[in-house]
Amino acid sequence: MGHHAATDSTVTTWTWYKGEWHQGNPNIMGPQTHGVWMASTVFDGARRMNGKMPDLHPHCARVLRSAELMGLKPAITADEIVALVKEGVTKFDSELALYIKPIVYGGEGFLAPVPESAQFVLCISVTDMPEAIQTGFSARKSSFRRPSPESAPTEAKAACLYPNVGRAVTEATSSGFDTGVMLDPIGNVAEFSYANLFFAKGGTVYTPAINGTFLNGLTRQRVITLLREDGVDVVEKTCTYAELESADEIFGTGNYYKVAPCVKLDDRNLQPGPITRRAQELYLTFTAASPD
Repeated sequence: MGHHAATDSTVTTWTWYKGEWHQGNPNIMGPQTHGVWMASTVFDGARRMNGKMPDLHPHCARVLRSAELMGLKPAITADEIVALVKEGVTKFDSELALYIKPIVYGGEGFLAPVPESAQFVLCISVTDMPEAIQTGFSARKSSFRRPSPESAPTEAKAACLYPNVGRAVTEATSSGFDTGVMLDPIGNVAEFSYANLFFAKGGTVYTPAINGTFLNGLTRQRVITLLREDGVDVVEKTCTYAELESADEIFGTGNYYKVAPCVKLDDRNLQPGPITRRAQELYLTFTAASPD
């Protein structure tokens, strides 16, 4: 699996590239690299939390699917990425929370990348689990919308989608909120700026149906499964903003914080409710049973 660098507890990021582990953020792209000037970069994000890496293999498989959607053919398999992750996390103290980020980008090409020029990078960083898991987060209706699949590579976790996410977050934070609620191109609820969205009403959980404008998150899929197995009715459907405004509870799912309550929507304060807490408990139980 390549060169083994000595473990150094002061290093907060290790990056694997072309068979070697590098400390920190190595200079691996230039102005002619397709992933820089034509944005053919995709990535994924997994977590090590409480010593476990839930859904690691699906995250590693998805970065390859995203690459395929962008016209890239990386010379690596999901199993090989998993093995690299397992090697890389041993470079960190075992109790640290980590963010695990496989990346694929085009090396060469004009407009479309040369498929076989795809480069693979694995970046692992110390990243604490955010306080929002307990304290919750606030959200406001965003003036920015998710793109349609005809206008952007929405089925891939592509870096080129994230400037719009950044605009929505900046709009939210500049007005005192943590994140935005983004609508799809025709005005229905899609997701939070960088997390999937759920709400509860009358004991039923609702989440926007996958319509090609936002990513079907792995944590989203996991939470839906866990809630249904626990006897909770989870309905995937077209959701209006008015429905969200009248919800009993609202929560988000994503790799960064996994499951967290929304405690304020626009000018309305909310409490972390029993279904949200149950979703968190179920996810933590699932994580505890995951492989190391």
